[in-house]
This record gives sequence, structure tokens and C-alpha cells, in this order.
Amino acid sequence: MIAVVACGNPNRSDDGAGLAVLGQLKDRGFGQNADIRLLDAGTDGMAAMFAARGCRTLIIVDACRSGSEPGAIFEVPGHELTKPYGGGLNLHDFRWEHALFAGKAIFRDAFPDDVIVFLIEAEQLDLGLSLSCRVSQAVMKVAARIEELLRTPQEAVPVG
Repeated sequence: MIAVVACGNPNRSDDGAGLAVLGQLKDRGFGQNADIRLLDAGTDGMAAMFAARGCRTLIIVDACRSGSEPGAIFEVPGHELTKPYGGGLNLHDFRWEHALFAGKAIFRDAFPDDVIVFLIEAEQLDLGLSLSCRVSQAVMKVAARIEELLRTPQEAVPVG
């Protein structure tokens, strides 16, 4: 099983980029494949953690703010972004990068080692329902890359 988990808030313009990628994958028919789990986790890191349990591969898609050019795409191995949760018991602050750490600690071998994170540099994070032009273009590219990964899951597809 492969889990594709989209994170973000669709009411904050480009923060909905991950959810737009998920929509593209659903439109391409990936939501009907029993070996592929598509999940809109919104801003719920705990949902991302539970969605990955029992999967061999986890793909996370989210928007980011790194200071790069809007629409820039980053494909990063999950282990590079995993971090322990250091806050109080506030699940609102428990994000997907915390879920990667906690999921491995809690579920051990039932949590995937194969984790890929796609980040799309946001341009606009104000209230709004539409993506900026550059982020919209990046969404299409990320959806195509994930489709490539989903069509050849048993083979190592090079990053880049």
C-alpha cells in the first residue's frame, strides 16, 4: 500500500497546493486503486501519521515558505525533514514532520521507511480559495511526478 497525504488549508490560497495535487491524482483515477490510499489531512499531523500506518511508502505533499521562488518544487526524502515534537500536548501544532518521527516511534516496522515529501513554495497565503499562477503550474508538475512514482512503485525512480 502507498499513502499519498496532502496537507494544507485550502482557504489560505497557496497553502492548498497539496490538496490541489491530491485532486489531480483523484481526477487521474488513483483514488479507485486499492493499493493506493489518498488522504486530505488538512492541517492534522495525527491524520498523516495514522494514514501511513501499514503502508510500504508514504508520499506527503504540502506548501512551504522557504524564501525560494514561488512555485519552486522540492522533493525531499522524509528522513531529512523528520523532527520530534517538542511542544505541549497541543495537537494543533503537531504537524506532518512530527508525525514522521512519532509514527516510527509508535508503529515501528508498521510505519514506512520509504517516505518522500514534496513541498511547493507558496506565493500567497492570505485568505482565498484560488492558487497563484506559479503554484498552479507547480501543482501540475508535482501531480505528474507522483503519478510516475505510483505507476512504478516497485522500481526506484530517481529524485529530480
